[in-house]
Amino acid sequence: MAFRASTSSSSSTTILFAQKPNWVSSDIHNPIINLTFLKSTRPFRLNHSLFVRALKMDGSAIRASVEAKVSAISDDEALRVKEWEVGMFQEEVAASQGIRIRRRPPTVQPQHYMGPLEFRSQDEGDTPRNILEEIVWTKDIEVSQMKERKPLVELKNELEKAPPVRDFVGALKSSYEQTGLPGLIAEVKKASPSRGILREDFDPVEIAKSYEKGGAACLSVLTDEKYFQGSFENLELIRNSGVKCPLLCKEFVIDAWQIYNARVKGADGILLIAAVLPDLDIKYMINICKLVGLTALVEVHDEREMDRVLGIDGVELIGINNRNLETFEVDIGNTRNLLQGERGEMIRQKGIIVVGESGLFSPADISYVQDAGVRAVLVGESIVKQKDPAKGISGLFGKDISL
Repeated sequence: MAFRASTSSSSSTTILFAQKPNWVSSDIHNPIINLTFLKSTRPFRLNHSLFVRALKMDGSAIRASVEAKVSAISDDEALRVKEWEVGMFQEEVAASQGIRIRRRPPTVQPQHYMGPLEFRSQDEGDTPRNILEEIVWTKDIEVSQMKERKPLVELKNELEKAPPVRDFVGALKSSYEQTGLPGLIAEVKKASPSRGILREDFDPVEIAKSYEKGGAACLSVLTDEKYFQGSFENLELIRNSGVKCPLLCKEFVIDAWQIYNARVKGADGILLIAAVLPDLDIKYMINICKLVGLTALVEVHDEREMDRVLGIDGVELIGINNRNLETFEVDIGNTRNLLQGERGEMIRQKGIIVVGESGLFSPADISYVQDAGVRAVLVGESIVKQKDPAKGISGLFGKDISL
């Protein structure tokens, strides 16, 4: 059998061997020069003349020759290659944990790339699979731009000026103990991708004050601008208005920078979505949250995400979103399904508070998820659309829950 060795350059040379040299790879379908013994941490080009001479050398001679005459690519190109490779590894890890939301669009393999992802399939398509993936891709660009404008070191310096943290979990527990009903996280939300504008006369501060008057334990404030017409300005306005309810920053978090930013803007809690973040990211971000004093609400959609999150130490709040990410259908039975059996028992043993999310419009809905084991609910659409949001809260629970 003949063995082939070739360069990856445009002027490649293919040499056939009657026997396989010891420095050629063992892949009989596509044997190539094996340069993995080199200790270089940067990608390189193997020029044509060097390759030809290499064919006549043994392994030690190849090492010496390559180390002496490798034509290194620029630092900028090397950095781009490494960033691409790290991104691809992140996607591989996420996929292995059942995460279907890709962090960013698939990108073309960098020129001259040689490495473990060299033969990875690139035919996944560059169109978002669903609205959450589209939001995440947009957020990746937004966060990169915000980090350029304000590096993390500057953001950390602003933490000293941030307002004091309020006890998000404590507020939910207190509300449940006093009313016997799930503590309400009322959402300040102008619009959504699926429903469009929810309230034309949108005044975030007035809505927040009405929620507080109606008995909300905490508030959730949408900060995404493009898809929900929210903003960090709204978060700051509410925080500085005198509203005492702890505030959840409802953001699509993909980077620890966003956690610091939320704290600087006055948030007391922040959302982490298991459908987007691999386990290691969630663990890391929970630690960052504890460091700056924020409460993390970790959101799950299905059994696999729930099992992943239950295996992570330090989780205090788990939100069960009843919306299917693939079909966008809402089924509050999802909450009951995820809280049955061993999962429900583990949640009780860990003392985790479960928050019901999506599809809650009536006292019957609240009763249903409470019976399933929920001790808090996050509700936006069904109350923000009411002329008087405080009365909308009474209608949702079937009674006045203001204290």
